[in-house]
Amino acid sequence: MIYLQLFWVFFKIGLFGFGGGYTMVSMIRMEVVDNYTWMSAAQYADLLALSQMTPGPISINAATYVGFTQAGILGSILATMSLCLPSVLLMGLVTALFFKHKESPFVKKPMEIMTPVVAGLIIAAALMMCDKESFTSVLSFIIFAGTAAIHYFFKTNPILLIIIAGVLGWLNGIFFPMQ
Repeated sequence: MIYLQLFWVFFKIGLFGFGGGYTMVSMIRMEVVDNYTWMSAAQYADLLALSQMTPGPISINAATYVGFTQAGILGSILATMSLCLPSVLLMGLVTALFFKHKESPFVKKPMEIMTPVVAGLIIAAALMMCDKESFTSVLSFIIFAGTAAIHYFFKTNPILLIIIAGVLGWLNGIFFPMQ
């Protein structure tokens, strides 16, 4: 019975918890402390502190912890997967609908509009990183400009370029450490 309860509680939270992990904190508290009394308010406060200290989203960490305290490793896996399941299902549905209707003008036109917007956001993020902390030497700028030019002119695989640029950047840090 506990497995079904864990699944249902965290599935609901994953389904209706819009806005990220912190928006789910109150929903998790309501279910865990008030509805099911799986822990006290003080224990929940400790759970939040622990969830904030560990890497990853707070809601995932909380679900994993609650699942473990209630039903061991299987409970932690079930609670975590249940929290993620609504997002996975929704993305699967959206992806299937997108590929089914990708030639429709109702899909095609917004995608045509969004493409330059997304490109602009990526360029803006790249420009924000162009500061003296990111470019510690002339060589780091040469690595950046060279990989951009190689990709643009030769259509080289970007993953390969990222690996090469990473190795060159690492070597740059070893041979020309920051002062």
